Amino acid sequence: MEKMDRKEQAIMLHKNGFNCAQSVACAFCNVMGADPVTTFRLAEPLGFGMGNMGTCGAVSAMALVVGMKMSDGNLDHPGTKKECYKMMKELTEAFVSKNGSMICSEIKGVETKKVLRSCDGCIEDAVALLDKYLLGIE
Repeated sequence: MEKMDRKEQAIMLHKNGFNCAQSVACAFCNVMGADPVTTFRLAEPLGFGMGNMGTCGAVSAMALVVGMKMSDGNLDHPGTKKECYKMMKELTEAFVSKNGSMICSEIKGVETKKVLRSCDGCIEDAVALLDKYLLGIE
């Protein structure tokens, strides 16, 4: 059987009831060296645009993955904030460029009735952007 790529894994998780943030974050557990249950729990409130159709959960999950991968974890002398912020700026700009927004309600067309992207599409985009910008995988 052919191994699933990260995008396929994330979509499968979403179809199995994970929210958008959980789907993205959990697809990167092996990269982050993170426990799937802890990752699932941390990402849960980020879905549905943090519960109120604000920042897209797939985008919020990108931030979790970036922090887990790039942060030095140095509690006494944190030294990686600028690098993490720079990476998130690149990721969010690329996401907005592709989808027109990173706000869930705008992406879903709540007011305009024009859907910019499906949840699965946002999940796929977040995974692809993390692969490209964070891991250097095209």
